[in-house]
Formats: sequence, C-alpha cells, structure tokens
Amino acid sequence: MFKDQVIWITGASSGIGEALAKTLSFEGCKLILSSRREKALEEVRNDCNQSSDIQVLPFDLAYYTEMEKVVEKALSFYGTVDILINNGGISQRSLIADTDISVDKKLMEIDYLGTVALSKALLPHFIEKQSGYYVTVTSLMGKFSSPYRSAYCGAKHALHGFFDALRLEHDKDNIKVTMICPGFVNTNVARNALTGDGSKLDQQDNATQNGLEPEVFAKRMLKAIKKEKFEAYIGKGETKGIYLKRFFPRLLHKVILRSAVR
Repeated sequence: MFKDQVIWITGASSGIGEALAKTLSFEGCKLILSSRREKALEEVRNDCNQSSDIQVLPFDLAYYTEMEKVVEKALSFYGTVDILINNGGISQRSLIADTDISVDKKLMEIDYLGTVALSKALLPHFIEKQSGYYVTVTSLMGKFSSPYRSAYCGAKHALHGFFDALRLEHDKDNIKVTMICPGFVNTNVARNALTGDGSKLDQQDNATQNGLEPEVFAKRMLKAIKKEKFEAYIGKGETKGIYLKRFFPRLLHKVILRSAVR
C-alpha cells in the first residue's frame, strides 16, 4: 500500500512520528517530515533508510492561518501528497481549577485548529486528484476523558467530530479517514505537556513510561492504515476504556476515579 506513495508526517521529530518515519522509510515511499524543530527533523532523516527520498518541512501548527503556504511548499517537493499523517500536538497535565484559559486556548490552537487548518489546506489537492488519505492521531482521550487532561481531551474529542464529518462529505471524492487513538506510548508527551500556567511539566509519569514502545506502536498503526480502519485503538489494557465508555459509562467513571492517573 505504501510503495510509491508520498506520505507527509507531522510531529515527526520524535516519538510516534519518528518511529513512523523510520518504519515507512523501508516501504519504498517518499516522505515529508514536519515539526517545529528543523535540526531534529534532519537527524531523523539521517537515521532513516533511503534518506534521499525524504524531505524536511519545518513549521508550527500554532500558526494555523499560514497553512496554505505550508501545503504549497509540501506539494513542491514531489508534486503530490497521497497520505497526510496528522501526528503533531501537545498534551496537558493540570486540574481544571488550576488551568489558565490561555492554556486551553493553546491546546485548541495546536491540537485542533492547526491540524484542521492543515487538512483543509490540503483538501483541494485531494479533491482535484479524486483520492487522498487523512490519518489523524488523536488519543483514547478523544473517546473518553481523564483528570488532569481537560483541554487535551476537549481538543482530541473535537478532532473526531471534524474528521467524521470530512469522511462523510468527501466519500464521493475517494478521500479516506482513519482516526488512530493511542493509549500510553513511551514518548516525551508527558514531559512536554503544559501545566496550568503554561509551563512544561518536564517529568515522565509511570503510565507513559510503561506504555508501548514507539516502534511497536508504529507497526500496529501502519497495519490499521493498510486495513483502512475508520478508528483504531492501540495500547495495552487502557483500550478497554473504549468499550466501558460505550456500554458501561458509569463503571468507567468509577474505574478512572480509582486509578492513579496524573
């Protein structure tokens, strides 16, 4: 499926995005790697197979009004994009009562508006060629919520609403959408999470530390993409929360209250 495809990955400088880039570099595709950090992207490219088939395009999702220019640059590399993997974003670790509204705003701007604006800017290209594939990494927190992550949960829930609508509106254009919902993955997502005043948490938590390794996650994610799943829940025991939420929401509430979630 991935051979000869042009695949654009955001959030590619570390964690899940880096693992996806390295895995896909053996699949005979061309890659565009994006994040804010150009130097880190160059390092990821150098660590990939067939690095000559990889372009680096640094930009910041927070500047969501500039996405038409970003897409224009991406299309200049290979003349097309076949798959956009929306993986960039930030998380949060703070109680609602302790969280300044500016933090909620920043999470929505980066995790929701940045991703939506980029996807909308690429949409005319997908419509013109009557094919395209959006793969959006949200979270299990896009399906149910947890303490200390209110703004993050809100942004991730919103992504599901938007991309479910996009899938419906553009089924006629052969545009596909897969929502990837990670559980705990051993990345820097917790260290980089924002606290109530907007500063970084700068520490790892046990659940994240004990999560899936990014390389394992990436392989499972690519299997879900090959199957063109509407949604995929990838993690360990925490994925059971999806089904508790659907059938036993009050039980899920009690389970989360008893868990040591930070």
